[in-house]
Amino acid sequence: MEIVLYTTECPQCSVLTKKLEAKGIKFTKNTDVDTMRSLGIDAVPVLSVNTKLLGFADAVAWVNAQ
Repeated sequence: MEIVLYTTECPQCSVLTKKLEAKGIKFTKNTDVDTMRSLGIDAVPVLSVNTKLLGFADAVAWVNAQ
């Protein structure tokens, strides 16, 4: 499973990072705004799970379900 956190280190990004770490979920961080724009991401955090993009609320629900 490939998990990427698109982040600018904002407060919500930090919450999602802590949740991922608390669950022991391995992920990579991407802070490249150009990459985010190319994917159509206009607000962060966004969690990519096997290329499916999840906004903050959906990402938190996904992490909680793991």
